[in-house]
Amino acid sequence: MTFFTDYTNLVLLVALLVSGGFLLWPMLTGGGRGGLSAAEATQLINRRNAVVVDLRPAADYTNGHLPSARHLDFSELQAKIGQIAKNKASPVLLVCQNGLQSNKASRIVREAGYTEVHILQGGLNAWQQAGMPVVK
Repeated sequence: MTFFTDYTNLVLLVALLVSGGFLLWPMLTGGGRGGLSAAEATQLINRRNAVVVDLRPAADYTNGHLPSARHLDFSELQAKIGQIAKNKASPVLLVCQNGLQSNKASRIVREAGYTEVHILQGGLNAWQQAGMPVVK
């Protein structure tokens, strides 16, 4: 019981709790959910057969996109959301040019009942910077 009465031990215990809270914060608030690096996205595609959805305009998609990506323009997402995958438990990877539209789209896709929705952090720009392949 003397452990809790010693001031030094209490300070260390508080520091431990605060640092643990900072580590858990992104997971608890949802900020850590969904944003994948190019390497993590590749693993998700290869190991779990994720459905890749490119949300950019058709002209941008034609100029280059991730291998196996399906095109679904962001403006048509609400109307064609049922075409993403037959099984709503399948992992879905949303891709746009820089990651901003994917964040907005992830909320829409989750609300439609898809349980595992991820975004590519930095979008196609980050994918290309990482030296990953693009199909034209």
